[in-house]
Amino acid sequence: MGIELDMAGKVVMVVGATSGIGRASAEMFAEAGADLVLAARNGGGLSELSFELERRHQATVVAQAADATRAGDMSRVVETAVLRFGHVDTLLYAAGAGALKPFAETSAEEFERLLAVNVAGAFNACKAVLPVMERRRRGHVIALPGILGRAPMAQAAAYCASKFALTGLLKSLALEHKRAGVRFTLLHFGGVNTPFWDSIKMRVQRERMLPVEAAARAVLFAAAQEGEAVLNEIVMQPESHQL
Repeated sequence: MGIELDMAGKVVMVVGATSGIGRASAEMFAEAGADLVLAARNGGGLSELSFELERRHQATVVAQAADATRAGDMSRVVETAVLRFGHVDTLLYAAGAGALKPFAETSAEEFERLLAVNVAGAFNACKAVLPVMERRRRGHVIALPGILGRAPMAQAAAYCASKFALTGLLKSLALEHKRAGVRFTLLHFGGVNTPFWDSIKMRVQRERMLPVEAAARAVLFAAAQEGEAVLNEIVMQPESHQL
């Protein structure tokens, strides 16, 4: 993949690791030399991914099936990470749920699911990992609000609400933790060609979206920043949707 960034010795926790940007990022982190803590609901997918990363990149991988919407699951993943590696340098919260449809067709159950996965899951992951980072006075939280976490769109009211909430959550946490040495990065990608779109009925041109590898490279680049630098927010659009 042509990766030149070095993550050797870094411990990266990826929540939502088995598909989409989470999986592509886990692969790039492994290639860059990071030790990995992978979490997702799909236990079989986690086992397959762990095997591949260990085989192809000789990565050290700890995988644990977990549901981010359950606070106890996130606590157990962080506990496992600390037992194995002693700390967590970077959290990538890549879990997400999607629903793009007219407001009139959006059910209360769908809205609750969006809030649970996109917001409460991130809350649970941060609640579990931030004390570990604060004790070392260093750490990095990366999340994916996407372009709809900063710009509204028709037929996306419920989804935008969840992603705007994620943006607000993390920006507030950044203010609370800036003196504790914990950094926060929000990645506002335009359309990324991932399995997210498999269940979306809206007509889209997936071939014109960002490749998932491009999004993962941005994740890796943000995570690899050292010293005084922190990428607070990145907006990255497909070429066909430039501002």
